[in-house]
Amino acid sequence: MGRFEMWRRRIGKALRLMFPPRPLRRYARLIAKRGAFDARFYRREHKDLHWSCRLWARHHYVTWGEQMGLRPRADFAPEEYLRLNPDVAGSGIPPLMHYLTSGQGEGRSGQPCHATRPLPSCPLPRLRFDPGRRKARFALHAHIYYPDLWPEFATRFDEIGDGIDLYITLTWRGEETRWLADEITERFPHAFVTPVPNRGRDILPFLLLANAGAFDGYDALCKIHTKKSPHRDDGDQWRRHLIDGVLPATGLQERLQHFLADDAAAFWVADGQAYAARDWWGINRDKTGAVLRRVELDPLLDALRFPAGSIYWMKPLMLGMIKALDLDAPMFEPEKGQVDGTLAHAVERAIGGLALAAGQEIRETAALMRPRRAGHSGAPALRAPSFVSAFYLPQFHPIVENDAWWGPGFTEWRGVVDAASAFPGHLQPLRPADLGYYDLRATEVMSDQAALARGAGIDAFCVYHYWFGGRRVLEQPLDRLLARPEIDFPFYLCWANESWRRNWDGLSGEVLLDQSYAPGFEAALVASTLPYMRDPRYQRPDGRRPRFVIYRPEDMPAPEQNIARMRRAWAEAGIGPVELGAVSFHVAGKNAVDPDLFDFWVEMPPHGLVKGEDFLFGGSAGNRMGGAGPAPGFAGLIYDYHAIAARSLTPQYRDRLPPNTIAGIMPSWDNTARRGPRAHIAHGATPASFRNWLRGLCGGPLSQSYRGELFINAWNEWAEKAMLEPSTRFGRLYLDVLSETTALREQHHDDRTSAHG
Repeated sequence: MGRFEMWRRRIGKALRLMFPPRPLRRYARLIAKRGAFDARFYRREHKDLHWSCRLWARHHYVTWGEQMGLRPRADFAPEEYLRLNPDVAGSGIPPLMHYLTSGQGEGRSGQPCHATRPLPSCPLPRLRFDPGRRKARFALHAHIYYPDLWPEFATRFDEIGDGIDLYITLTWRGEETRWLADEITERFPHAFVTPVPNRGRDILPFLLLANAGAFDGYDALCKIHTKKSPHRDDGDQWRRHLIDGVLPATGLQERLQHFLADDAAAFWVADGQAYAARDWWGINRDKTGAVLRRVELDPLLDALRFPAGSIYWMKPLMLGMIKALDLDAPMFEPEKGQVDGTLAHAVERAIGGLALAAGQEIRETAALMRPRRAGHSGAPALRAPSFVSAFYLPQFHPIVENDAWWGPGFTEWRGVVDAASAFPGHLQPLRPADLGYYDLRATEVMSDQAALARGAGIDAFCVYHYWFGGRRVLEQPLDRLLARPEIDFPFYLCWANESWRRNWDGLSGEVLLDQSYAPGFEAALVASTLPYMRDPRYQRPDGRRPRFVIYRPEDMPAPEQNIARMRRAWAEAGIGPVELGAVSFHVAGKNAVDPDLFDFWVEMPPHGLVKGEDFLFGGSAGNRMGGAGPAPGFAGLIYDYHAIAARSLTPQYRDRLPPNTIAGIMPSWDNTARRGPRAHIAHGATPASFRNWLRGLCGGPLSQSYRGELFINAWNEWAEKAMLEPSTRFGRLYLDVLSETTALREQHHDDRTSAHG
């Protein structure tokens, strides 16, 4: 071939690369529109391509690359697609074009599958861990799929030394796995070692341990695995980089302390391993959304970042949220060498959404170790609440009135058990865990509740006082408590002065028990409170005055005169001054109340927080949830928990609250148990979301709260899913989140003590 001909061909090839024929240009545009081409992957995997081909990577693929069998992205192999679909091979249609135009909708797969010998099966281990066993501060889970990498991992474990409990899972390969397990146990006698079937990559083995309680009670947990990534030519280097970043040979303890002290860090990964999901979806977006939908967090899908490579440290809240996904073995696909698109790949990305919900980040090593001076962290200093109250419902025991209205033996638990999910991922029913379906006639339950609350930093229960013109209901729990002085149950009363109605909202429907205000009701009401106020457990948050709250002061016939008579009656009874508060309700009552009439007001979310733009379903915009919305027949309202949490922190909202308002928060809200298809639901309420809201309050509005206090709605409103008590889905996470914040009291006390020497 002459030199002229050679140059002519080169120029022709270059022009074809830059300006391919019209059909190929349309094909290239289709690929771009569908996000089916990963230029970074293409250049990285095909490094021998000429620089011009790497520059015009997508054009190169449609012009020559696909015919050469080159992959356009990690999760699609043209040759594999043609092998699995001989009808396409005979049609002459380019494999990726067929996949995008029809094959994907038909459920065809083009994933590259690496040849692996079939592994023998083994049963899933049946695991249970004693929560009271002796533990180190930190735990490490290593999944060993490639036995030949065990020596590398063993050396690493020797380097990090003691102080970390080892949990090791081994993909079952028969006798060789048994021998390896013996070798590991001999070298690390205190490690927990178990074989697992070849399913769910490194994710399912981790979940088997996590769901069995293996990692509960640790300050932090590290997750690693024998990663080779055979679809990458730098697999070994990537693995070593991932592990070196989180398990350095020296300085690990110092880095762990930085990680724990970093309030905004949920996960710690090696440098460069916090990926923006929008750039790395592959074919995982829909499955990732389905995973997050299991805890109502799918709206966060496109904003999340995730720890690539599935090697990281995590904090306990993230562990608890991963457990709350409630994933088990049958959900994971059989292993066929897939490099993308499995549930394991979706979980890898979804955990970034859990961090985002909590207002936290994926922290890389360099950023983790960067000095953070006080006031320069980018977030306001957090203030611990001076006193924490939680509304308490004493309804959980049978009474004759409920027997007559709702059937023999009725309590709130009946609705809780029967609550039905209204939309995909709806967290209903939510069932109690540690305390079970308790009966408050057993006063020991109140002792257990108080112990849980005390551990979370709650100072008092604000117990609803049901008094209807001299008629008391639901009084048994507190009356039995008065006879048990040894039970440390701190409380004060809130007069729930709404009429009881059949539709449960207190505002409309058939009246079951009317709230009347006959002349002299003030003195009679005060008389009903005296046995409680004289109990030493009745709370005086200011150190002097017993506290009393009125739920709906606007419903009283003459609020100013009624309150004056009540104060006088308490004084005449020898109680003295009473610290009187009222709930800041969202619906105007019959009679206006001067804000100065009460010593304080209580902010009680969701009252007054939900606006039209917050509705995901049932508002003026209709169904904004798309296919993830409720089925036909649902006539309730669904609004965004994250949106109302954000609104509660704004000056515009807080300036409209009465002066001397105690800042309020709710862990969740969903009255499906009471109202069924007419329920009002706060979508996305989880312990992670609660943490984000709580930290926002403590970083600002709490400083203007009455006496720096915090009020929580509620401790145990199970039928409204407004509760802090442990559930089977979230365990004690709500209490753990609260205790993380209230612990700042001790930290600030220690800081002041140190400052004053």
